[in-house]
Amino acid sequence: MRFLLVLSLPCLLAAADPAALLTNPSTKAAFAAIQHNEPEMIAEQIRVCEIAAPPFHEQQRGLEFKHLFEQLHLTDVHIDQAGNVIGTRPGASPHPNIVLAAHLDTVFPEGTNVKVTRDGSILKGPGIGDDCRGLAVMLGMIRALNEAQVKTPGTITFVADVGEEGLGDLRGMKQLFGDHKGQIDDFISVDGLGTGITNIGVGSYRYKVTFTGPGGHSYGAFGMANPIQAMGRAIAKIDAFEVPAQPKTTFNVGRVGGGTSVNAIPFEAWMEVDMRSADIKSLEALHAKFKTALNESVAEENARWNNKGPVSVSPELVGLRPAGKTPESSPIVQTAIAVSKSLSLPVQLGEGSTDSNVPMNLGIPAITIGGGGAGSGAHSLNETYDTAGSYKGTQRALLLLLSLTR
Repeated sequence: MRFLLVLSLPCLLAAADPAALLTNPSTKAAFAAIQHNEPEMIAEQIRVCEIAAPPFHEQQRGLEFKHLFEQLHLTDVHIDQAGNVIGTRPGASPHPNIVLAAHLDTVFPEGTNVKVTRDGSILKGPGIGDDCRGLAVMLGMIRALNEAQVKTPGTITFVADVGEEGLGDLRGMKQLFGDHKGQIDDFISVDGLGTGITNIGVGSYRYKVTFTGPGGHSYGAFGMANPIQAMGRAIAKIDAFEVPAQPKTTFNVGRVGGGTSVNAIPFEAWMEVDMRSADIKSLEALHAKFKTALNESVAEENARWNNKGPVSVSPELVGLRPAGKTPESSPIVQTAIAVSKSLSLPVQLGEGSTDSNVPMNLGIPAITIGGGGAGSGAHSLNETYDTAGSYKGTQRALLLLLSLTR
């Protein structure tokens, strides 16, 4: 993995003072529109969340967002090769071009009941917070900008993207930044709840590792190398890895399988492995250890049985999320902090694995922010979202956007 540094001159210009922007009549009008429209935006949050968007099958929700973007008078609305829905709100100048994104996909497989229920201020349903809230915030911002007739000096590109969750492997962001290299000055993802600011991107390698051999009868073919036993050796070696606590670096064997019967030497076994770190060097060092462990485990299993019916190993990379960081001292992070303070909201910097990983790894200023409100049970069927004061999340996102487009 290489760390590519991309600089564009507009990003070097200081952002506007958020506190000063709060006194601007157009900002006040946009804030009022957000608060007034929030009940409708909550209804929209529920509606879009009831359009299923399982991994790799976000098309139906994507088509709805294309329609919504067109209704909100964005320009050049289109769906790219990966399935991202993109629309532009032109400013006086094409730069700075700020991308604001929220992801369409959920972690839930096809066939999941995505009906949302409501009890007072509490919404309950799969994906209602992650990331149906981010999608609602994006729609609420566009509507408020239009109703307040806000004219921005820079351009805003809105993206409802695919592939953020699980084995989606950030394919939407990889497509976006591949297609628009050098055209994006700052990037904001609205993902999940609360008012946190994620400026560190946790990278990951994910593998499905398959061990194979000829297989045979457990008694008649005894003495043949065993794929499951080779995998066991590999798991033991992985378990013995020493990794740094700071920067936090982790590994996990999450799933295993294989074999046909208790009295058969298996012809195949497999495991799925996840390795993570926000530090590129630490992640690469762990990755190298992992590959060595696989090769050693096979060699040891084959040597144990004198290469009678040898086993082999085939690691398949099923997920690669690049690590990255936007420094706390950067203008985008400092602006996000100033925005939160100006609205008397708590300031909390953190790390995570989000759409922002891709631009961070490219050296493009990027952060992920929560969409406001509170909730519980993310990535579960019992996910909840509390709408009390939810409009404040949209107001914060809008003020950040207006500050960066100056």
